[in-house]
Amino acid sequence: MSIFNYKQRNNIVLVSIVLLACFLVYALSGLFSAILGAIVLFTIFRPLYLYLVEKKGWNGTFVALLLIFLSLTVIIIPFLLLSFMVIGKIASLNSNTFPIEQWLKKIDAFAGSNLNQPHFAENTLQKLSTYTTDLFPSILGSAANIIITLLVMYFLLYFMFVQMRQFEAGLLRYAPFREQHALKFAVELRHSTYSNVLGQGIISIVQGALLANGFWIFGIPDPVFWGVIGTFISFLPVVGAPTLTIPAGIILMSDGHSLKGVILIAYGVLFIGNIDNVLRMIINKRIANTHPIISVIGVFIGLPLFGILGLVFGPLLLSYFLLLLEIYQTNRMAADRLDRIRTGPDN
Repeated sequence: MSIFNYKQRNNIVLVSIVLLACFLVYALSGLFSAILGAIVLFTIFRPLYLYLVEKKGWNGTFVALLLIFLSLTVIIIPFLLLSFMVIGKIASLNSNTFPIEQWLKKIDAFAGSNLNQPHFAENTLQKLSTYTTDLFPSILGSAANIIITLLVMYFLLYFMFVQMRQFEAGLLRYAPFREQHALKFAVELRHSTYSNVLGQGIISIVQGALLANGFWIFGIPDPVFWGVIGTFISFLPVVGAPTLTIPAGIILMSDGHSLKGVILIAYGVLFIGNIDNVLRMIINKRIANTHPIISVIGVFIGLPLFGILGLVFGPLLLSYFLLLLEIYQTNRMAADRLDRIRTGPDN
């Protein structure tokens, strides 16, 4: 006869599960980007997969491979190419085709005479260099790590698609909360993913394109490069692409083009900045909205963990965490009500 009763054995099993789960999380920490990336892509392409397989009758394996190819050519490869372009451009800042030193002197001269900050541009560039180094660690890493991450991500994504029903049934079976709450979590997870990835992605691309267009019109060198930079920093609600028009406008004014400089700054602050609100209003009618506080805090959480991917993954993880807290609170309130019913109003 066992020396442990049923409740004690169950607690021992629970502790063992928690310890083993912690070990597995630690062991898989290097592949966490691949796992989270597979979840994000699965959430985005799941409706299209169901439509093609269940409505159109296409072969599930073929559709899974088609969606993998689509995500690779539309999302992953362009992102990597743009990232390598940014890194290469930053490495050539001192070349004659990119007059950064002249720009810094002009900005410092303007800031010294008008803002009493003679080393404003120099100090800002040092901070940006540190920030950029932290922003692109996953891209600056070895090509082997990138390839392994992509292989694991698409390996997981393939089986998540071809075994979708078994995968989702397993999630429901082992979810630590009731089925209706698990389904609610799935719906909110989809909304959060759409908001952070699709919604913010569309806004960032539009703002980056508008910034590149404005720089091209006003004769700022390398408008495409700055448009890509604007796209990346547009994931930061407090900063955003419009802030890049301010130093560019100052450079134009220091060159004697005061009117152009003022117009460029106004174009960035008033037009590019407000297009954000218009697009959010349109997008929020179709998908959920992510509060700017979640985006800002999530970015600071995600950047040290995932590099530039943290611009997306950080807010996602924070949104998922807050959603789990909401479900926990709902479960706790339901349990309290059940206890009051069982004990009776007189107790």
